[in-house]
Amino acid sequence: MEPDDLTDATLARTATAFAALGSEQRLNVLRTLVRAGPDGLSIGALGARCGVTGSTLTHHVKILAQAELVQQTRQGRSIICAAASYGEVRALSDYLLRECCADAAPEKCHDHD
Repeated sequence: MEPDDLTDATLARTATAFAALGSEQRLNVLRTLVRAGPDGLSIGALGARCGVTGSTLTHHVKILAQAELVQQTRQGRSIICAAASYGEVRALSDYLLRECCADAAPEKCHDHD
């Protein structure tokens, strides 16, 4: 997602990603995977860290994967989940801040760092 690209497709993709994060459990799953780093976690380890297991975890991971926030790969008999793209996660936060203070008086604007 490019910072200045606000096409209908970009808005739809961003809305899908935010909708996927509209559950406390899914937000916790993604946060746990971001904390785990690029190697990710096995489904079992992810469930243990999140406190979500079985079909509920599978359901949440599926929704996050459809939003392209999580990827799954098979390693032998294990399924490894990882945050799909740290750039995509950053793009979501940038989307919210991109036009911060755009309609406010210049003296009302604050530091964005």
